[in-house]
Amino acid sequence: MIECNNMNAFDTIIYEKKDGLAYVTLNRPEFLNCYNIQMRDEFYQVLTAVRDDPDVMVVILKGAGERAFSVGADLTEFGTAPSPTVARRVRWERDVWGLFSSLRQPTIAAVHGYCLGSGVEMALFCDIRIAAEDAIFGLPEVSLGMIPAAGATQTLPRTSGRGKALAMLLTSERIDAQEAYRVGLVNMVVPREELYPAAEALARKIMSRAPIAVRYAKEAINRGLDLSLEEGLVLESKLAALVARTKDASEGIKAFVDKRAPRFENR
Repeated sequence: MIECNNMNAFDTIIYEKKDGLAYVTLNRPEFLNCYNIQMRDEFYQVLTAVRDDPDVMVVILKGAGERAFSVGADLTEFGTAPSPTVARRVRWERDVWGLFSSLRQPTIAAVHGYCLGSGVEMALFCDIRIAAEDAIFGLPEVSLGMIPAAGATQTLPRTSGRGKALAMLLTSERIDAQEAYRVGLVNMVVPREELYPAAEALARKIMSRAPIAVRYAKEAINRGLDLSLEEGLVLESKLAALVARTKDASEGIKAFVDKRAPRFENR
């Protein structure tokens, strides 16, 4: 496993961890943080480290530089010779997105500037999305003769609804932060200078809750979306029973009765 506190271990990703909060920064600002093969491989290593680190409670994903969260795939690698088909297959040989979506820790995307293509897809794999007022979202794949290959055809309609997803995907239209908020693509919009403080404040609020309860609540929602309502309720009941037997559950109730802040311990 990589050294979690070493932010200089990679060229295209910065990974920092402090007091249970992990910061993953897409770090190709000179190329608007477009996603290339090296970033894919380094991102995979970082996500593996996050998954296996019991000290990481929440993850914030952000982009380096002033202009973009990420403008998507680096087409000089993924869309040219030997062929777009072969290049895109190579691109996803490592199941980065399956690993990303399987993280038990809550993930927050802090989006500024351009967020296009797989930049949108990375944000959609996060549990919560906060956008700066200057954020611009778009999925240009159809205009390039392709379709999204990192989940947008599945995650966007689940997030923003079938109609808006089709409109964005079929026309390659771009939308601003306020429209993204209106259609449910992002959870909140804040001034640019407040983006990272807002993301950190939200992360700290989540971290103040019982860690096991937070993770099981995330699991209940994510797994339940693929089940019928009846099956989802059974899943919720089973997970709730597991959480109810933890020390944190007892502590939470006792703290409520004692009118004090709880002291959660389990992770």
